Amino acid sequence: MRITLVGALILALLPVNSANAADSPELSETTRLSDRRALVSGDRSYAMSDETGLYPVTGWHIRGEMGGFWTPPTKLLDGVWFAADGAWLGKQIPATRYSRGWGYQRFSYQGAGLSAERVEFAPNGNRATVIGLTLRADRKRDVRLALDAHSELMPAYPWGWTTPNAGVNGPDTGTVANGTLVFRDKDATAIVGSSTPPVRHELGPNHRGPQDPAVICPADGTAPTRCDDSAFGKGTGGRLEYDLSLPAGRATTIWFAVAGADKGDARASFDQALRDPAAPLQQVKADRRNTHTMVDLPGDRLLQQSVEWSKQNLLDSVQEARDVQVRDVDEGKAYPPPIGTVPKMRWLAAGFPDYPWLFATDGEYSAYAAVAAGQFDIVRDHLRALRDVSERLNNRSGKVVHEVVSTGDVYFGSNRSAGNTDETAKFPSTVALVWRWTGDDRFRDEMYDFTVRNLRYITGTLDKDGDGWPEGLGNVERQGMGEEKLDSAVYLIRGLRDLADMARSRRDTTTAGWAAAKASDLQRRFEAQWWVPQAIGFAESIDDPANPANDNAPVFQRHWTGVTPMEAGAIASADKGNAALAQRERDCFTGEFGTFHTGTGPTSAPAGNPGPSCDTVVSTVPSERVTYSLNTAVMAVAEGNYGRMTQQRRFTTGNARIQLDPAVWETPGAMPEVAPSPDFKANIDRPFHDRSMTLQAWGAYGVLWPVVHQQLGVAPDLGNGELAVIPQLPDGQRRISGRDIRLGSGSVDVTATHDGRTYRTDVRSRALRGDLTVGAVLPQGASVNEVKLNGHRVSYNLVTTTRGTAIHVTARGNSALLEVRIH
Repeated sequence: MRITLVGALILALLPVNSANAADSPELSETTRLSDRRALVSGDRSYAMSDETGLYPVTGWHIRGEMGGFWTPPTKLLDGVWFAADGAWLGKQIPATRYSRGWGYQRFSYQGAGLSAERVEFAPNGNRATVIGLTLRADRKRDVRLALDAHSELMPAYPWGWTTPNAGVNGPDTGTVANGTLVFRDKDATAIVGSSTPPVRHELGPNHRGPQDPAVICPADGTAPTRCDDSAFGKGTGGRLEYDLSLPAGRATTIWFAVAGADKGDARASFDQALRDPAAPLQQVKADRRNTHTMVDLPGDRLLQQSVEWSKQNLLDSVQEARDVQVRDVDEGKAYPPPIGTVPKMRWLAAGFPDYPWLFATDGEYSAYAAVAAGQFDIVRDHLRALRDVSERLNNRSGKVVHEVVSTGDVYFGSNRSAGNTDETAKFPSTVALVWRWTGDDRFRDEMYDFTVRNLRYITGTLDKDGDGWPEGLGNVERQGMGEEKLDSAVYLIRGLRDLADMARSRRDTTTAGWAAAKASDLQRRFEAQWWVPQAIGFAESIDDPANPANDNAPVFQRHWTGVTPMEAGAIASADKGNAALAQRERDCFTGEFGTFHTGTGPTSAPAGNPGPSCDTVVSTVPSERVTYSLNTAVMAVAEGNYGRMTQQRRFTTGNARIQLDPAVWETPGAMPEVAPSPDFKANIDRPFHDRSMTLQAWGAYGVLWPVVHQQLGVAPDLGNGELAVIPQLPDGQRRISGRDIRLGSGSVDVTATHDGRTYRTDVRSRALRGDLTVGAVLPQGASVNEVKLNGHRVSYNLVTTTRGTAIHVTARGNSALLEVRIH
């Protein structure tokens, strides 16, 4: 049957005009497309290829199998390929442009007399990825369109090196039903096809389009730079063919879907995806445009653009799986029967393609970005998922699991494993964060018992020497560290304070008193224990296991966690915090794109010191001059906490550039896990099976939180019925603003300006049930001449913080214009 312009074909040209901001902003790339990864993601499915639309094997958890088409927790296909009259898109018909929009991606192709555009999106709530293929001919012609698909039905766990490993993956079978390719293994089903019937089909072991015959990557060891399938692959293939009649110069679009299920009905997902595919595409675009936290930063347009794309990165990271079977796989060494089921797990994926599952550490950092973006629901869901898995696995001990695969397999974080202590300490703070930004007492109450047990577990189980500093792993997992980690201690102090605040709101005086007293004791002793004067910084650990006679001796190794006393609020005093930050800004610790994992300096490690020295402490470990987007984010937040706005820009710019600078990015608009660094070759120059994540959620922490909470000064405490807005204009900037910053069921608009000796803060709130405090952080050394609120002189308070001296004024109602004149 020959398809004409009527019937199943949709005559609207799918690809958007990138200049049409009312439709969707786009970022495009035209160079080295075959060396770059492409990603499109919805909450129930995602797909990864290269930017020509071909599918080199990708990822290393299951070597080469982390790309293709997925519906968590199951991989469906290695890829889908298209050919027009035998010429494959991405090969004989070259890709000329890759464009990434909000919630979709486009591939553009140009051949002799024929152009094509391929649009992909993943509709939320559906376990399917939809592909719209638009063809345009320069003359009237008939075209035979072929679709190749190669299956790979396998779960996200076991991995390549675990026991058992991914080799337990069984073979797939392929059939044709209702004009679609249907692939099955013993557990799952994938369906590929169009709503339009094909004129021909075939099945066979290959069908990888122009990637046949396939180069196979071994499961381990040396591998070719580019492969087409992996040794773990046991998929099969098929082809569908369609006849198209193309008019001269007019666009013709045919829709396809890839759908699947490990439980439930894959056919229902497929049918839903193709019922009216143009409508959900427009809905995805509309949903992605309809976001909160719109900022205007005239003095830093790069950061403003990064705010917009960071919100999209967080939305790209939302994932969901149902009826997950929880089991402790003991870091890949065991595979016992499941100990329980979590009916629904919804979370912020850590990173694509190798970490698209539930992490405590990643989610607890990303939560600060998400609440600043107004994305409250996913933070609640992420915390619920962590609690639900932790409670089942750890028998209500209060310990938070570290890493949960979308299958429910817990790789690390059971009661019998070492950690990580820091993420159990951070959990109450993340609950308190949501409570303060939403005023949601029901969520606080839902989580409260677990948060109490979090900190009782740490203080009661992980302090064997009784000094108050918790043992166990922190975020840095490196050899030679002491038993007690700096970041765990820092986040424990903050967690105790936050728990005390929630306890007071519930009138739980016993817990409030205990937590507050414990926090005060640790804070009082903190700097005497952790500060290393000769390093001008804080030791990343104490209690060296190699020197048991010298309990609590500081171990200084220059890891990035030395910044956490400044990042987690005001744990460090102003003088030591500023000194430590100034030290960390030096080239021993910071490169072009931000903060190194481990700085350079004197060391007894055999590799020696490859960089400059900024202190005289002899470390026992080598440097790691690798810049993670998280390290840079933590440094950006720390700088803002101490009012160092000029210095902060270096780090917000570092993360924004790896996301938005065409000279640096791999996937346009996606902030990666690791920046090009002295000790880390850029992803684009590495094999596809040996790269860091092309999109990592936690980097958004260093963009959204500095802008919304520090520069615009939005500091809600809606759980206690209060809102403070105390902006701090970045040095040299005259105006910043944000509108529709979501707070609870309302929002707030903020504009901060600086004109000569006058500072203005304009607040319009739609969120309050209590007090509004407005203010401004004053320049260093300034004195106040006059303060007016809504045109009238008012009394004010001067508050000294690590950010500097700030004006605080109590305003009546939900709107206020504060003017501060300084000498």
